[in-house]
Amino acid sequence: MQIILMEKVVNLGNLGDLVNVKPGYARNFLIPGGKAKRATPAAMKEFEVKRAELEKVAAEKLAACQAFAEKLNGVVVKVARKAGVDGRLFGSVTNFDVADALKAQGFDVEKSSVRMPMGPIKTVSETSLEIALHTDVMATITVAVVGES
Repeated sequence: MQIILMEKVVNLGNLGDLVNVKPGYARNFLIPGGKAKRATPAAMKEFEVKRAELEKVAAEKLAACQAFAEKLNGVVVKVARKAGVDGRLFGSVTNFDVADALKAQGFDVEKSSVRMPMGPIKTVSETSLEIALHTDVMATITVAVVGES
């Protein structure tokens, strides 16, 4: 299925690109999320009329995310969990816990934007994580897991 991208999509293309994707991906994810439109002649004309406005909105969104990333870079988040004598946690610290801890410090971050490449944290430690605020903007934070007895 051929679609027009209404915003930048990771590993697919930029604003205004005509791309071919599987029909299910377009119908179930891209089109309902407002990320794309079906590439019909009418939709292409409509897009060309709105192109400047969409590019302006995308640039403003990118600038806002970059400003938020500047505030978020270097933030240390402390999460307390029950731990054994050897430093292993009873349970784990997930992206949901990190997002909640950031919210408590005044940073409104979605749990889906917290990137944990090594999986949930299962030991008492300090771990560096990335927060994906935009397709082009990443912020780095430190999560300090402290053990409770």
